[in-house]
Parts: sequence; C-alpha cells; structure tokens
Amino acid sequence: MTEFITPAAEPAPLSAEELEHLDAWWRACNYLAAGMIYLQDNPLLREPLLPQHIKARLLGHWGSDPGMTMLYVHLNRLIRRCDLDMIFLAGPGHGAPAVLAPAYLEGTYSEIYPDKSEDVEGLRRFFRQFSFPGGIGSHATPETPGSIHEGGELGYSLSHAHGAAFDNPDLIVVAVVGDGEAETGPLAASWHSNKFINPIRDGAVLPVLHLNGYKIANPTILSRISHEELDYLFRGYGWTPYFVEGGDPELVHRELAATLERAVAQIKTIQHEARVSGVASRARWPMIVLRTPKGWTGPSSVNGHRVEGSWRSHQVPIADVASNPQHLADLEAWLKSYRPEELFDADGRLLPQLRALAPLGHRRMSANPVANGGLLRRELRLPDFRDYAVSVERPGGSRADNTRPLGSLLRDTMRLNMRNFRVFGPDETASNRLDAIYEVSGKTWMAEKRPEDDDGGYLAVDGRVMEILSEHTLEGWLEGYLLTGRHGFFATYEAFAHVIDSMFNQHAKWLDISRREVPWRAPVSALNILLSSTVWRQDHNGFSHQDPGFLDLVTNKSGEVTRIYLPPDANCLLVVADECLRSSDRINVIVADKQSHLQYLSMEEAIRHCAKGIGIWAWAGNDDHGPEPDQPDVVMASCGDVPTLEALAATEILRREFPTLRVRFVNVVDLFRLAPPAEHPNGLSDADFDTLFTPDKPVMFNFHGYPWLIHKLTYRRTNQARIHVRGYKEQGSINTPLELAIINQVDRFNLVIDVIDRVPKLRSAAAYVKERMKNEIIGHTQQAHRYGIDRAEIRDWVWPE
Repeated sequence: MTEFITPAAEPAPLSAEELEHLDAWWRACNYLAAGMIYLQDNPLLREPLLPQHIKARLLGHWGSDPGMTMLYVHLNRLIRRCDLDMIFLAGPGHGAPAVLAPAYLEGTYSEIYPDKSEDVEGLRRFFRQFSFPGGIGSHATPETPGSIHEGGELGYSLSHAHGAAFDNPDLIVVAVVGDGEAETGPLAASWHSNKFINPIRDGAVLPVLHLNGYKIANPTILSRISHEELDYLFRGYGWTPYFVEGGDPELVHRELAATLERAVAQIKTIQHEARVSGVASRARWPMIVLRTPKGWTGPSSVNGHRVEGSWRSHQVPIADVASNPQHLADLEAWLKSYRPEELFDADGRLLPQLRALAPLGHRRMSANPVANGGLLRRELRLPDFRDYAVSVERPGGSRADNTRPLGSLLRDTMRLNMRNFRVFGPDETASNRLDAIYEVSGKTWMAEKRPEDDDGGYLAVDGRVMEILSEHTLEGWLEGYLLTGRHGFFATYEAFAHVIDSMFNQHAKWLDISRREVPWRAPVSALNILLSSTVWRQDHNGFSHQDPGFLDLVTNKSGEVTRIYLPPDANCLLVVADECLRSSDRINVIVADKQSHLQYLSMEEAIRHCAKGIGIWAWAGNDDHGPEPDQPDVVMASCGDVPTLEALAATEILRREFPTLRVRFVNVVDLFRLAPPAEHPNGLSDADFDTLFTPDKPVMFNFHGYPWLIHKLTYRRTNQARIHVRGYKEQGSINTPLELAIINQVDRFNLVIDVIDRVPKLRSAAAYVKERMKNEIIGHTQQAHRYGIDRAEIRDWVWPE
C-alpha cells in the first residue's frame, strides 16, 4: 500500500531488519562498482583471485560511487513506500558504476541486454564490458538505462534535471552534484533554476550535493568550507538545505533515510498547497548536502599512503594488481569485505529478499520511461506555416523583418502545445523579433513582481518562455526537456552561441550514439537553435558581436545528426522552421538575421527551393538565354541573407556593365548540400553539383560565415580551386552594414572585381569598370566615416524590375 509522508510526522526509524537489507543491497552495489573496474573473470570470487582474472588495463573511477549508491538504495526505499515517480541523474564525472550497478541489480540491465543475464556468466560479461574495447564507457552514456545525463563534462546535472521536471508534475528528479562539478560556472548558475519551477504544473528537483572532499588530485572548494558557510550559501540561493554527514555506514543509513523522508514530505507539501489553492509562488525547495569519505568502504591505505578519504581513491585505488602479489591480495580482501557470498545465490543472482527491495516495473529509476523520452514523445500540433507567408510580388522588390513571421508561427505552435513545448533564450526573445510569442505566453517568473514589470515585461508564473542570462542553463534546460519527450526552440545571438559549444558537442554525441548503437532508445525531438542578431548587422555592438564560427563547430559533428540552414528570406525561414520542428534525433541550426531584409521568393517558390536545399534563381541570372543556354561564364553563389543581397547587387552590376557576360545565380539554403553524399546524407551527388556549378567555370561564392568552411565542405568536388569564397575575415568595428561588408570583401563592388579577375574574357577589357568599383569602395567607406550611415541608394536598393 502506498504510504504518504507528511511533514508533521517524524520520520520512522529504520528497523534492524530493514537496515540490514538496505546495507546488503548497498554492499552489492559497491561490490559491482569495484568489480567493473578490476574483474574480467571470476566475478563472484568463487575461486582464489588470480592475475588472469584481472583486466589488463584498469580504467574507471571509484571515489564517488559508494556515496551515490547509498543514496540510490534509499531512494528505492522511498519509491516503494510512497509510489514515487523518480529518476536519478549522476553528475560526478565517470560516475557510471553507481548507476550501472543498481540497474543490473534491479534487473533492468538484463532485460535490455539479455547477454548480461542475472547469473554468473552474465555478471562476468557485465564486468568485462566496462571501460573495455567494444564495451561501454565510464560515464552514464546513452547505453546506460535510466540515464539522460552522461556526466562526462561537468556542470550540467542541475539544468538537465530542471528541464526534465518542467511540465512533469508528478516527477521528482534527484540530481547528484559532484563537489568537483560544483566548482564549474554552468553549475553555479543553475542553482537559480529553482526560481523557474512552478509547483502546480512542474515536477520537483531534489539536488544532492555529494561532498567527498577531492577532485582528481586536489581538495574541492565546497568541502573545505564550514557547515555554517554551506548553509548560508544554499539558503542564499533559495534552497532549504539538509545535511547528512559521516563515515559510519549505520549512522549514515539512518540519517539519510530520515532526511530523504523530510525532503520528499516538503516537496509534496509545497505541491499540494499550490495545487489545492491554485496559487503558484516561488518555493524554497529542499536540497541535501551529503558528506561522505572519498572512496568510502574501499582500502584504507595502500603502500603506506592513505586511500579512503583522500584523492588517491578517485580513480583506481589499487594499481598494478596483476603484477604485484601484495596488491592482488589487497584487492581480494577488499572485494571480499562486501561478502558477496551473502548477497548472491548459487546461480549468481541477487538473493530474493534483496531483489524485493527494488521497485517494480517502470517505478525502477533504471526503467522509468521518462529517461527514455522518445517513448513518451508526442508529435507537435503545428499550424500551417503557409498562413504566415510574406507577400512577394516580385523577387527582391520589398522588405520585411525575417524573424517576425517566425515569432507568429512559434506563438501559434505554443498555443496548440501548452504542455509540451517551450521557447528558450537569454533575454533576447523580443530583441530577436519573436515577441509575438508573448501574446499566448509570458516569461516564466516565480520571483517578486513590481508594478513596472507589467508595462511590457511579460512576466508570468505560468509562462512558457524561459529566459535567463546563462546560455549554459538554458541549453541544459532544453536538453533535459527534449530527452524526456518534449519539444523546444532556442534562440540566441549568433556570436554567443559559442558559450554552449561544448554542450552542443556533448548532445550531438549523445544523439549519434543513441541512433547508431542504442536501438532501445526511441527518437527524441530535435534540438532547434536559431542564431540571430548576426555578424553582418552589428552596427552598434561592434567587433565583439561579430562571430559566425558556430557553424564551423557544427560541421565537425556527425552528419547524421546535424543540419545547418541559412534561409535568405522570411518565407524560406518559415519553411525551414516547420521542417525543424517536425524532426527528431537531430540538431538543427538556423541562421536568420532579425533586421529588415529584401524578400525574394513567394511561399510556393520557397517551399520548392527549400525542398531542394540549393537551386538556381533564374530570375537573377541570364545564362538560360541566347544561342548557348546553360553555358555560364561565371557562377555567382550565395548563402545567407546579407551575402545574398550583396551577391544579387553584384550580379545586377555585372549584367548592366557587361551585357554579354553570362551569369548563373545559385542560392544555398541547406549548407550541407555542398558536401559530398559520402560525408553527409544531405550532400549533392557529384553529377548534381557539377550541373549546378559547372565542372570548369569560376564560382564566386558569397558566404555568411568564415570562408574556409565552404572550402572544407567542397574540397572533394571537381576542380575545387575554381571556387573562390568570400566571407567574414575577422574585420569589423562599429561599421555601417555596407562598410562591414566592404572590409570583409563580401560587398557588391569587391565581388564584381573578383569576377573581372577570374573570367578570362573580362580582365584587361574591364579595366574601367574595375576602376569604378575601386572608387565606389573608397567613396562608400568615406560616406560611412563622415555621416555614420550608408547612402540611400544602398539602403533602398532593390532588384530592378
């Protein structure tokens, strides 16, 4: 029968029998955690330990495992007792043994991986695979049941946990924060996530700061400050801290059991009061500081040096085991201290009375479907993106804010999906022209509100727009939200997407492994990132805000999970956004500036263009006319909104100055269409690439980002040296738009000069035109420096009728 804990009730003390069983389950976890590091055979020590039973390379991390497994055992007790919906995130790096061991003892691991059966042979295979070629790593990787957080790169456990809790009202996410992890900037910012949890509609996060004193070779900061200082610190963050400290297993068992009961009771009370009253307010949620020895229950000393309670237990406490008889004996004594003969039956299975301690079915944290979010994912209800189309009467004849219609699309997407869709961004939703979203949802805000906040502040306790000035926290929230079965959209300034470079890397690796090697993980919604406030429109921010290099990072990851889109206008952006919101197991990066830009394609034209990802704009070129159609003298190509504008303006000059010059204009929306199909699934075949770009004519490619990225993508294409790329070259300050283009040579005048220099029949015959282009460059630069604004003929340029 489910038991409900109330704050008024004093936690029931553990009975002697319950304490004995909990301790036995904990010993079994610790035995498995140590066995993973050392053993490839003789998994239950039913014969004397010999060198051939030891792995040739001892890899793994022991130090934080016993404290985490102690916590896991007691969480299982509460899950069974109160029928809790709970998942476990292991923040300490290389903390997988503390998650793998319980998953095996609960039976989940054997269900998913039948060859790791619950018997002696299955346990042998379970041990052998750990940190072993062809096996699994020492982090809680995608192969780990119950994991949505790998923990390899430190700092994201709390943000992932809160992302999982949003819109999951019955879920409790226990996030173990390692004391080394607690020293990172991302983790420090994520303590503020408690200000964004709504106790009516969201679940709860129970952070457990696991202080065991040391990192790899140094003490940790939070382990060396006083109890009082820690208490002040977390109360200052807005938490209610509880402390469990000590090294005596029996005392820690009793104290942890009582403390967890108090914490869960407090969570349930906060939620009950809010849900009954209908009033959501900021709560001071509980958190736990668990202070236990590093390498607890391991060898106390080796070779005269302290191990348990020191940094020496961080990784492999006893080294050189196979070659050092004394170390082999020490290891055997250590492993036997857990008394495996009292834990496993003759077949090698955990004893029935201990198996009964684990929750059943999906209540097992290792089998909770929330941690395999694709199982819970439901397709978004999406409005028809065509309804938001910008009217385009003729190509390049009118202007519009590219991202504003996208804001309307996201608004109505949110309206249709008020329980499983959120928008994330660092205080830039309105700046990026996405503020239509506020018509249906404000910004989540659980803290104090003042009267002036109501004047355009859009703060709301039930808001679904997540804003905080920490890209790390936002990205972590979104990843946790997606990995638990929901949908989201992240918009940020292009230059500062680099803040989450490494998080992007880790998520891309997670998706890649999941789709290739973990078939039991169902596909999760795509991570959609909009990069706006782009490099070419930084008139007031200057050089610090000019960096399109996030795209270079994206191209380093697996093509199976990455996409990059650079829509040239609003209608193409709408088409691309619809595709991204529908996709799964991908990271989609969209580059679209928020300012007013020329509009080129009607909605139906945009649909066709985006479906191809790359195509000829016949209206801009003239190579499809005359006695030799399809034989251009030069190919003008563009990718990105401002580079497309300048490439079109250059094409107009070329056609006016050289009526017989045959120019083909190609626009790229899907950047990976440039790559060969062997490098990316979206890549064009060589035949199609040569059809578009010709096999031998010069190509002038005007690109949004760093120019060498195009060479990287096209390096295997026919006669690649003929492709001349212009892009951002780290030149910039407080410039007018045209001046910034000029100093990076992506402007119309430099592009005309490039064509003159590379088309044989022009060159010296075009000397006067080239001279005029140089004069234009000088004149427009002087204009910018004198008046601080580009000439009207530049600002108001449109494609001629």
